[in-house]
Amino acid sequence: MYTLNCKGKLLVITQPLVMGIINATPDSFYKGHLQRGINEIVSLAGEMIREGATILDIGGQSTRPGSERVSAQEETERVVPVIEAIKSIYPNCIISIDTYHSRVAENAVKSGASIVNDISSGNMDPEMIAAVATLKVPYICMHMKGTPESMQKEAVYEDVVTEVLDYLIMKTNECKLAGIHDVIADPGFGFAKTIAHNFQLLKNLSLFKLLERPILAGLSRKSTVYKTLGVSPDGALNGTTVLNSIALLNGASILRVHDVRAATEAVSLITAYDNALLQGA
Repeated sequence: MYTLNCKGKLLVITQPLVMGIINATPDSFYKGHLQRGINEIVSLAGEMIREGATILDIGGQSTRPGSERVSAQEETERVVPVIEAIKSIYPNCIISIDTYHSRVAENAVKSGASIVNDISSGNMDPEMIAAVATLKVPYICMHMKGTPESMQKEAVYEDVVTEVLDYLIMKTNECKLAGIHDVIADPGFGFAKTIAHNFQLLKNLSLFKLLERPILAGLSRKSTVYKTLGVSPDGALNGTTVLNSIALLNGASILRVHDVRAATEAVSLITAYDNALLQGA
């Protein structure tokens, strides 16, 4: 069991949680989640909450391979109205801000977000870790080499599992020393990883329990799924559910997904399976 203090609201993780992805961007790799206006985004948020999402992850900047960056100001202008609109209708929902800019994180938390999700673990903004410590919110610490523009050129490892685990040990300790109490570890599927690397990490995900932190798995509709199956991102739901189920069996605490209902069902079934094993022991 893990607990996360989300700005005074205690989130207790007794079974895996689902985090719904909401892109406030014009260039998501998954076209099914391109939302054109605030009303559409709020509608999507409501649908995700009804389907079982505990956390909504709002992002205003694409981080797909080869993506181009936008300024912190433009990112703020994209995400703050979305956060405020969702919180006005669903005041009790927990919102995560997906950003590597400390200024965006500060503005988002001020507007109602209560978790910071940083793909760079503070490497792209040296002020981020100190800012999160001051904000007193949970921090999602992800492994990535390079930047979104260059990361696929950085996908070189002698032992990807050991190197990613060592990195997350280092980063979670850095966060603890800075005063961040609640850290979530994300091995960064698809970020400076080949398809083979992603499968190696997934197969060995249980080793990341050594961190004694909640583990986030973000596999939803990524190229590891659709390229392996020879389909498009639009056709990758079934494959995503398979890999999410493997992640759950190997210790994932949070699934970050586009398709909340399918992920919630996977959590329910894997939880029932785990409970049956315990009862039979």
